[in-house]
Amino acid sequence: MAKTNSVFKKAVMAVSGIIMVLYLIAHVVGNLKAFSGREAFNSYSGWIRTVGNPAVPGETTLWIIRIVLLVAVVAHVWAAVSLWRQAKRARPEGYVTKKSAAQSYASRTMRWGGVIVLAFIIFHILDLTLGTVNAEGFDSTPYDRLVASFSNPVVTAFYAISVILLGMHLRHGIWSATQTLGQSNRRRETTVNLFALGFATVLTLGFLLVPFSVLFNIID
Repeated sequence: MAKTNSVFKKAVMAVSGIIMVLYLIAHVVGNLKAFSGREAFNSYSGWIRTVGNPAVPGETTLWIIRIVLLVAVVAHVWAAVSLWRQAKRARPEGYVTKKSAAQSYASRTMRWGGVIVLAFIIFHILDLTLGTVNAEGFDSTPYDRLVASFSNPVVTAFYAISVILLGMHLRHGIWSATQTLGQSNRRRETTVNLFALGFATVLTLGFLLVPFSVLFNIID
């Protein structure tokens, strides 16, 4: 029973992780539109809010995406915490073992890295989506909020650290998900590891391009 429960939780982590990865791909593509200029970026931001119109009213599609993403985040966090507590209960008190040399740094920092990323997501929403902690405020355009936010070196540094941690989280998470979903074996392990590293690196660099371009006045 415990094993079945554990497999279910790992499956929840894998599926919810895939949903979030798909969102991140779309998000980084949207972010890169900042290089097209103010008008193109603001136009894209407005288009997101009208996807599905006039078949569905207002921001219906956007809210569906937000709800699915929120459910995925909650499910991912629940499964991660639950598996951690389950493993802790199963480990005899005082038991000490040397960690495998093959265990990556990303694996060892998955939990606290996830907490930092979660804190950043909350700040990111307050900053760029709601504008409540942004110097330009809510009534400004998305492009103006983006420039105002990343012109601040502290915000950019926090963003960079969070994105790098997210990349580490992704690298290990992709590898772990393929194992959970039965798509990895010893022969495929090297290929999966290389793909996970390459994908996480490209996504991380994609997210870092815009904030550092703003900070160094390439985007203004």
